Amino acid sequence: MRIFDPHVHMTSRTTDDYRRMHAAGVRAVVEPAFWLGQPRTNVGSFLDYFDALLGWEPYRAAQHGIRHHCALALNPKEANDPRCAPVLAELPRYLLKDSVVAVGEVGYDSMTPEEERAFEAQLALAQDNDLPVLVHTPHRDKAEGTRRTLDVVRAAGIPPGLVLVDHLNELTVGMVADSGCWMGFSIYPDTKMDPDRMVTLLKQYGTDRMLVNSAADWGRSDPLKTREVADAMLAAGFGGDDVDQVLWRNPVAFYGQSGRLDLSSGSESGSDYAGNTIKRG
Repeated sequence: MRIFDPHVHMTSRTTDDYRRMHAAGVRAVVEPAFWLGQPRTNVGSFLDYFDALLGWEPYRAAQHGIRHHCALALNPKEANDPRCAPVLAELPRYLLKDSVVAVGEVGYDSMTPEEERAFEAQLALAQDNDLPVLVHTPHRDKAEGTRRTLDVVRAAGIPPGLVLVDHLNELTVGMVADSGCWMGFSIYPDTKMDPDRMVTLLKQYGTDRMLVNSAADWGRSDPLKTREVADAMLAAGFGGDDVDQVLWRNPVAFYGQSGRLDLSSGSESGSDYAGNTIKRG
């Protein structure tokens, strides 16, 4: 079984997590830029973080046979802090880097005007750089936040096939399915979604445009939740091809639109990658 976790914050995880993920079948990850828990106080802290996502984390992942890519952005929560907003001027040079396969996480946290301005600006940056977009939906008032998210995406004119709307649940999946955007689901131990609920949604909505992630970070989370979903799908009667579509081919298809996705072997222990390099024609 091969697994691509399309949203996991490995900066917050230990080396043992990489080892356990590889043993569970994880061979590729995308790490989106997010809030580290402690508020940043200046743009320089963002740049150091971006540099780590471009250099240190891919190296660390490769030691365990996992290919690491990233998405970069000013995250919604910190879009409200005027000390952080100037990072938007620094993003264009970072979005040119080979291992950046999307702009993200962008979107709403508290649905403030500042968040909306940053969201709109970064959708424009994605279009300027021909990159997909990973969108964070708010944890509070999620249905309204998702509706506003889809309105902003439509107004920006970005093709829905280039947009992954994440952290969905039973209340929000229908509107995103109808929009033509890709649908992302975060599987958590206590909150968000769990494997059984995810299987129920896959039975209802099918496997097209569906992505499952662990979104594992510094909070209570588990980077092996993707494997739990795969096992739950098999137990519920889904075939191996269905599992491969949701856990591998769908994230490859979405992030492959960047033209930068490289799934070739990156280390001695990583000889079981599949998909190789997806470049722009």
